[in-house]
Amino acid sequence: MNLPTRVRIVEMGPRDGLQNEKQIVSTEIKVELVARLGAAGLPAIEAASFVSPRWVPQMGDAAEVMARIERLPGVSYPVLTPNLQGFEAALAAGATEVAVFGAASESFSRKNINCSIAESLLRFEPVMAAAQAAGVRVRGYVSCVLGCPYEGEISPEAVAGVAATLFEMGCYEVSLGDTIGAGTPGKTRRMLDAVARRVPVDKLAGHYHDTYGQAVANVYASLEAGVACFDSAVAGLGGCPYAPGASGNVATEDVVYMLDGLGIETGISLDALVDTAGWISERLGRPPASKVARAVLAKRAKGCH
Repeated sequence: MNLPTRVRIVEMGPRDGLQNEKQIVSTEIKVELVARLGAAGLPAIEAASFVSPRWVPQMGDAAEVMARIERLPGVSYPVLTPNLQGFEAALAAGATEVAVFGAASESFSRKNINCSIAESLLRFEPVMAAAQAAGVRVRGYVSCVLGCPYEGEISPEAVAGVAATLFEMGCYEVSLGDTIGAGTPGKTRRMLDAVARRVPVDKLAGHYHDTYGQAVANVYASLEAGVACFDSAVAGLGGCPYAPGASGNVATEDVVYMLDGLGIETGISLDALVDTAGWISERLGRPPASKVARAVLAKRAKGCH
């Protein structure tokens, strides 16, 4: 079995990780989090979301965050843009990469963005055209690929249909999201096999939440299918307001620890990542959700090496 020799990690902490925090996180902390993640070697850091502050108050300072982050050479700082208005605001803030998001579940689409799947995809057409004109890369997300809080099971073919539409519209990569973290390795593999019949596997990314403790196993199942890009969040930050009980993204340090053990290159420093997990968790007033960060930090506290 040939696993990829190198994996690209897209860090979700500053956006997907923080967007549902009840306390408003200061712009200073967000900017420093992005800086620490960049220094740890993350090649892509999703920095903000240009959505209505009424819907997501935490992201109300997106333009200020983009103005203040130090952009490292070779690192991309994508932002989420749900519509043309969000795209134009992101462009004005200096974004060079954006992301659009659809769902594989009709019910989730209606609850999350108040429209059907088909309507949501139509909304992206002007965004794609504007992005192409501005030379901005677009990444696509599909949520609820391994289950929906309202509909339960989602067919792999439904996921493949949405992923293929996003790819055909011009998204350079499509990230497949297990929004409620209900997937298992077998389901993950069946879903990926269906999607890979419509979209080249090297244009796919995995985005797994850890609600049932299966996220790292799902990353491994995806590696076996040839996927070499994964979304994750430092310290396991995150959750979804429309997915009751859903816990955070798979922790970046848990994924990197596993990849290091497999001899797969990421270019990321695990030590620096654990330091960052400890730092942001302290600022949020709770321990990291990540098993690796907890283990390493506990070992350090005891003076073990």
